[in-house]
Amino acid sequence: MATRRETRRISVGGVPVGGGAPVSVQTMCDRDPHDAAALAEQVAAVASLGCDICRLAVPDMEAAKVFAAVRRSSPAPLVADIHFDWRLALASLDAGADAVRINPGNIGGPDKMREIAAAAKANGAALRVGANLGSLEKPLADKVASGALSAPEALCESALSGVKTLEDSGFGDIAVSVKASSVADTLAAYRAVSARTDCPLHIGVTEAGTAVPGIARSAVALATLLQEGVGDTIRVSLTSRPEDEVRAGLEVLRALGMRPSGPSVVSCPTCGRTRADVARVAAEVEEALERLWAERRRSGRDGAFPRVAVMGCEVNGPGEAKGADVALCGLAGGMFSVWVKGVKAGSVSAADAAREVVKNVVSL
Repeated sequence: MATRRETRRISVGGVPVGGGAPVSVQTMCDRDPHDAAALAEQVAAVASLGCDICRLAVPDMEAAKVFAAVRRSSPAPLVADIHFDWRLALASLDAGADAVRINPGNIGGPDKMREIAAAAKANGAALRVGANLGSLEKPLADKVASGALSAPEALCESALSGVKTLEDSGFGDIAVSVKASSVADTLAAYRAVSARTDCPLHIGVTEAGTAVPGIARSAVALATLLQEGVGDTIRVSLTSRPEDEVRAGLEVLRALGMRPSGPSVVSCPTCGRTRADVARVAAEVEEALERLWAERRRSGRDGAFPRVAVMGCEVNGPGEAKGADVALCGLAGGMFSVWVKGVKAGSVSAADAAREVVKNVVSL
């Protein structure tokens, strides 16, 4: 892996970004931006999985008021996502936003960006200049459409113009993103912008798709950039739950050795012999163990994590179970046998399987 690119360090609600800090994982809530209880619940859920920074859409002034309520109880730093109306950025900063994402393509021009910068500085918040290929400024979009400018260069120009406006006003706590839905365009844009600014980079493929293609596209782009030393904070953007985005992002960092290894669940690919819902149970076990892992890390316990297996039938199940610290093996009627340190310890229903695994992992 290449040496990480040197960037300035900024802080997002106490989470360091850039300057050699560990690469952080972000997601974005998908609950109604006017429902404080639902948002608070989701923020707590993704934070419990290890999400470092969470972003909320703020489409109107009522949502800005809700943002303030969520911020008061949030266990993670919150970023306000702003488009079209610069006044929403000001309201979000007054509501306690740790950072605000502004889109140079639709925020209203340099004068509005300067006002946002002044408010961010007064509130001790950071700003992310987030350029997206689908919402470029019209002159840049026209150049791309005519072939006069490539999509990656247009993204780079949009973002760097916004950075210059902020820096010329005396504001420097800036992160940058230049996202496209194409992996190739995303790679080219980030390579270009990384050579022209020392701002920390928030990397990811926007509108990456549903779970399988979205994770594949994101993993290719993120791994490529991170191995080149580019990237300070990441998001895996999926048409799926924010919890899935967090888990996918963590797995990318673990695969690259940029996060401590967490829970590892061995599960069979299933076949006609499978007599229990292995796919659902394995997913529930993985998510439950991720929450346990995040809780252990928050309390300073980063030691080795027990090995867990979820198997579907008697062909390989008992053998895999004996090699795991805790294991489930599918039985008739949708039940699972439970194995602890290679010894059969009873049986459990599919509905209770994840809780049973966690109970036994905690007891080891």
